[in-house]
Order: sequence, then C-alpha cells, then structure tokens
Amino acid sequence: MIPQEIIRRKRDGETLGAEEISAFIAAMAQQEIAEAQVGAFAMATWFRGMTPAETVALTIAMRDSGEVLDWGDVGRPVADKHSTGGIGDNVSLMLAPIVAACGLAVPMISGRGLGHTGGTLDKLESIPGYTIMPDGDRFRRIVRDIGCAIIGQTAALAPADKRLYAIRDVTATVDSVPLITASILSKKLAAGLQTLALDVKIGSGAFMTTVEDAIELAQSLVDVANGAGVRTSALMTDMNEPLADAAGNAVELRNCVDFLAGRKTGTRLESVVLAFAAEMLVQGGLAADAAAGEAQARAALADGRAAEVFARMVAALGGPTDFLERPETYLAKAPVTRAIVAPQAGWLAACKARDIGMAVIELGGGRRLPTDAIDHRVGFDHILPLGTRVEKGDAVAMVHAADEAAAESAQKAFIDCYTIAEREPVLRPVIVRRVDPR
Repeated sequence: MIPQEIIRRKRDGETLGAEEISAFIAAMAQQEIAEAQVGAFAMATWFRGMTPAETVALTIAMRDSGEVLDWGDVGRPVADKHSTGGIGDNVSLMLAPIVAACGLAVPMISGRGLGHTGGTLDKLESIPGYTIMPDGDRFRRIVRDIGCAIIGQTAALAPADKRLYAIRDVTATVDSVPLITASILSKKLAAGLQTLALDVKIGSGAFMTTVEDAIELAQSLVDVANGAGVRTSALMTDMNEPLADAAGNAVELRNCVDFLAGRKTGTRLESVVLAFAAEMLVQGGLAADAAAGEAQARAALADGRAAEVFARMVAALGGPTDFLERPETYLAKAPVTRAIVAPQAGWLAACKARDIGMAVIELGGGRRLPTDAIDHRVGFDHILPLGTRVEKGDAVAMVHAADEAAAESAQKAFIDCYTIAEREPVLRPVIVRRVDPR
C-alpha cells in the first residue's frame, strides 16, 4: 500500500476498495503514515465524499484498529448516546446517570472539543482528580457497579480515530459526512454497544447548518450503525442558540449540577435530555414507549437517584466524593466576571451560535492547536434564551474571563452574536425530527 496513491485516487474521485481503506487506516494507527498525508486524505475525502460501502469499510477499519469491548457480564442492556456537537451541549453529563439510574449500562466514550464546539472530556477535566483515561478493568468495574462511566478513548479503543480526530480539528475537515460517521461509530462499535441514540445538531452552532445536510449525516450514521448490528436511531435537534444557559467548561459543570438538583426544569435543555433518555430506555427494552421512558427519567431525577449515580461516577473516576454537594469548592473560578448587557430594548430574536463557540475559544476555553492548554474557568453563563424580552442595560449573560481585556473583548463578541428585534420571534422546536434506518 502506497499512501500517496490512495490519496491521489480519492482526490480524483475514484472509489476505494475495502482492502485499500483497511490498509491505509492500519498504517495510520501504527504511525506509519505522516501527519501531512493523513490531512491530505481527510481533505480529499471532504471534497470527494465516499460511497456507502466506502464509509462502512472506513468505520469497520477504524473500529478494528484496536480493542472491541465485550459486556457479556454486565447484566444490563448496554447503550449510549452521541451528539454531533454544539454550543452549551452538556446533555451527556446528565443523560448517562439518568438512564443508568433507570437500569441501562452506559460505557460512554466521549471526545474533546472539535472546531467551535465544546468537548465532554474538557468539561469533565474541570473536576479535580477526574480520570478520563482509566485502565480497562477500572472502566468495566465502574460501568458494572455504578451503571455508567464517561471517559475518553483509551489507547486500545479505535486508535486510528484518535489520530484522525485531532488532525480533522485543525485541517478544516470536521464537517465531512463519511469522516464524521466513521469517527463516531468506530468508537461506539468498539465500545461493544447494543443500542445507540444519536443527537444530530442542525443550525448556526452545528457542523450541519441546513436540514438537508443534517438529514444526510443522520441517515448515514443510522444506516451504517444498524448495518453493523447496533440498534440505532437519531433525533435532529436545534442548535441555533446555546442549548444550556452556559458555554464553557467549569460553567457547564455548574449547569449540570443545577440540572441534577432540579433547578433547570422547563428549559430546552430539559426537553432534549428527557427525549434522549426516553429514546434510550425504549431502545434498551426498559420502557414500552417514549412517554413511559420520559416518566422513568423524571422519576430518577426527582428522587435523587440520577444525582447519586453522577456523584458515585465522579468519585470512582478520581474526583471529589462530595463534588455534587460542594461544586463551588472544586470548580475553579475565573478572575474576572462581568455582565453582558443589552444595548437596546427588544426581543432576543436570533443568535449566531457558532460565534459564541468561537468566543469561548478566544477566551481560552477551547483549542486552536491540538497541543493548546484549556482554561477551564472561562466562558459564558446565565445566557438568556431566544424569545426573552429585555430592556436596555439588562444582563443577557455573564462572561468569565482571565483578565479585564479578555472580558471586554468577549462582551462585545457575545452581544454581536444576537439580533434584538422589536417583535417577539417565532421560536423553533428543539426536537426537529426523527431519523430511523432505511
């Protein structure tokens, strides 16, 4: 296998065979292909795309580049959820403990921030001591005993994806349907899942900004996963504004604690969390229908079982045993906190959600290069939802920054993301549509 020949053929729009793809991915995982060649392959794929057969072959090759887990002894249905990424999307942090409290096993392999979106692992690393890369035995024990563990890719799981994921982030090839499909599903298939629920974001803060593109990605993910033997469906959800009322790392952890404590009811975030909880419980055979699944999820939140599972997971992975009771003791605070105020009266009518993600990166809460360190303290919170009426001078959000200059710059960048209109806007539903296998 000559890497540059594979790259040339894909660049020229030819269809690659499964053996060619497998050989290229195996060599990439073994560091036998230069980073420039991996980037060139990603760019050629971005421009030329892949056939369904090529995408299946890429997914399987990336899955088989490492260990594939077996959960035969866990005694519960094995399930997971994955989001294609958005702003203020911390759903996984609450969803995993909720459905674990309802009887599912959730071995959640999550990622870092990608492009303008935040990463679940970056958020969890706001918790002192939290180990995102436990050894395999510890991971299995936590899932078996507690019901869920949210961790990163170990060296043994889909190592080819780990390398390609980082290179996509810095080569403007994130939003390629075949690459997204293979990246997401290689990790999930390697995790030994029985069922998978997919959150495919659409809108200004998503990688897929149009309905057509989002449907294409959702259908690709659902079809490839079901073809590989994992029962999978997708919900397309709106990402035209931050999902939570926080965007950042430590600020989203505080939001998670508030959610589990019942202080985020009636929000768009609650709607998405409960919809996916219901989806997962139905898929796993623990609920007869979506209404029954949502009722189970609400009960697990109301009686504290979900919060208890989250607290036990954090402690089992090295975090504080009393994190849930005293999050402010452990989550670092930014030196500067300032209100971002409305420049005029009116309705918050529209939002450039992607630009809010970029503003978090400018604050230091994301990466420009894979080697960049993240400032977990910074970000935005108390973000008002679209459809809110504000007066001139009202706070629409708070910025958390490392210094005064960064805070001032972020204040301007944030308010520039919003349209304030004279008329009340018609709001989009947060759940756009469902996608099942063809």
